[in-house]
Amino acid sequence: MGRFDELHRRSIEDPEGFWGEAAQAIDWVEPWTKVLDDSDKPYYRWFSGGRLNTCYNCLDRHVDGGRADQAALIYDSPITDTIRSYTYRELRDEVARIAGGMAALGVGAGDRVIIYMPMVPEAVMAMLACARLGAIHSVVFGGFAANELATRIDDATPKMILSASCGIEPNRVVAYKPLLDAAIEMAQHKPDHCVVLQRPQAEAEMGPRDRDWQESFAGASPHDCVPVAATDPLYILYTSGTTGQPKGIVRDNGGHAVALKWSMKNIYDVEPGEVYWAASDVGWVVGHSYIVYAPLLHGCTTIVYEGKPVGTPDAGAFWRVISQHKVSTMFTAPTAFRAIRQQDPAGNLISDYDLSQYRALFLAGERCDPNTLSWAQEKLGVPVIDHWWQTETGWSIAADCLGIEPLPIKPGSPTRPVPGWDLDVLGADGHPVAAGEIGAIVGKLPMPPGTMLTLWNAKERFFTAYLSEFPGYYQTGDAGLIDEDGYVFVMARTDDIINVAGHRLSTGAMEEVLAAHPDVAECAVIGAADTLKGQLPLGFVVLNAGVSRPDAEIAQEVVKMVRERIGPVAAFKTVTVVKRLPKTRSGKILRATMRKIADSEDYKLPATIDEPAILGEITEALQGVGYAADSKGAA
Repeated sequence: MGRFDELHRRSIEDPEGFWGEAAQAIDWVEPWTKVLDDSDKPYYRWFSGGRLNTCYNCLDRHVDGGRADQAALIYDSPITDTIRSYTYRELRDEVARIAGGMAALGVGAGDRVIIYMPMVPEAVMAMLACARLGAIHSVVFGGFAANELATRIDDATPKMILSASCGIEPNRVVAYKPLLDAAIEMAQHKPDHCVVLQRPQAEAEMGPRDRDWQESFAGASPHDCVPVAATDPLYILYTSGTTGQPKGIVRDNGGHAVALKWSMKNIYDVEPGEVYWAASDVGWVVGHSYIVYAPLLHGCTTIVYEGKPVGTPDAGAFWRVISQHKVSTMFTAPTAFRAIRQQDPAGNLISDYDLSQYRALFLAGERCDPNTLSWAQEKLGVPVIDHWWQTETGWSIAADCLGIEPLPIKPGSPTRPVPGWDLDVLGADGHPVAAGEIGAIVGKLPMPPGTMLTLWNAKERFFTAYLSEFPGYYQTGDAGLIDEDGYVFVMARTDDIINVAGHRLSTGAMEEVLAAHPDVAECAVIGAADTLKGQLPLGFVVLNAGVSRPDAEIAQEVVKMVRERIGPVAAFKTVTVVKRLPKTRSGKILRATMRKIADSEDYKLPATIDEPAILGEITEALQGVGYAADSKGAA
């Protein structure tokens, strides 16, 4: 048994001992009375009785412990031609002033604050200032539609909203203030104050409840860290709900700090003082966990990147940032590397930069196809680690834990459950399936520290959505398998398992075949209703740059590949070439949106789905969604 097996087994058999030791790496105001509180099953709590402050652990203790002059945050904004660095002391002082200004405007422990900002240092400072006060922040992706922001305002009932006059995209400036004003007009709840960071690219008109960022915070008295209970909420992060009402994922302070600090060394193998880059946005969970909290808890330097590192004329932006800032480890979405591969298939731009200090690439956000993984491995010459986690979990469910013991890589798998996670694959009857069989991937309760505490003001909905279908388990909503070696394969969301003439098939497995075609850069497979077989798969592919062969020829080849590798049972007959796939701003393909379009009354499919007119209409509609997602930040 290797070191990974030993640690994993101990984390399952003795979770209190395992996580109690990990918690020693965090500074506590008062120690916990119980590591794992199971007095209200299935609503578990970690480090009950303990008191701490997350901002203190991210900033002050590093200033006091010898890292005051080390860079804490690097702001890299090619879109405004700006690079700026903040030491731990400078960042601590800025955050303390912002916290003082917020307190002077009436914000205290337990109050909610919505942060609606672009990727600028002030967004990170705002999050940490809330944590410093014990206030609960809720970051809403900057530029999100007004009605979506309004629903979050009504659910979180914030005392204050922190925003900016605009966000900047490669080809345009997005005014945030009109969206914010419209959202407040729609919402039933009205915040006391909106503090707006004025940016020179588009200054905002101010109203009665609006305050200028500089005037409110620059001269404010610094505020000390406010101790809170380990089980108190640190933040609310909203994720889409099936009913149209967003789900407010609640993260605690204590378990969150312990788990993220532990993950930096044990999963990512990063040392304090090194530069770590998560190429994401603070509006998403990756930005919360691995732009802001985990790197700073660990004493690393983190990068805030404003702009789109791919999808622009500069396909070498990743390599420039890694080289210029001496990044040791990067974390991004597989979509980003598929886009780089599409623009620069031979990887020629990589050789223009010195990447000698670069050690590892971690991918997550959606399933990484083996072709993209092997391309990245070949071109970069470093370990490429596909790992799996969710907004709800806040950090990895399954990964190759480089800091514990690197395990053999199996393409298509995020490797094995990380310490703290005990996974099963269950069939529709709720019983475990055999190794290698597809079913619902679930995690035995209790979930490890750092995972969701509950849903904001919706405890019953939390139970119904995540804990009710399989008693004793957390329902991930993902489908897949665990092989005989314990490796996890996440094939699709549970609702992406399609039923073709009674056969349960994974669209993810079909996408893996499509992605293996040398001319295919990106792909998606969805199930569409069919009167004869129940459902039939539809394939959509984006080709690599420079491919000039006829679309129909490539389509025939990928259909043949699916029939050969999965079999005729897949009934995979229809594929179309598209210019792009609809995505969220974080790079996830909007498969659910694609399914809704394919199944809508406007595009209802007949008994046979390979009619060019129908497929053309669906394709045209998908391109419209893709444009909306790219330009407005929400589909």
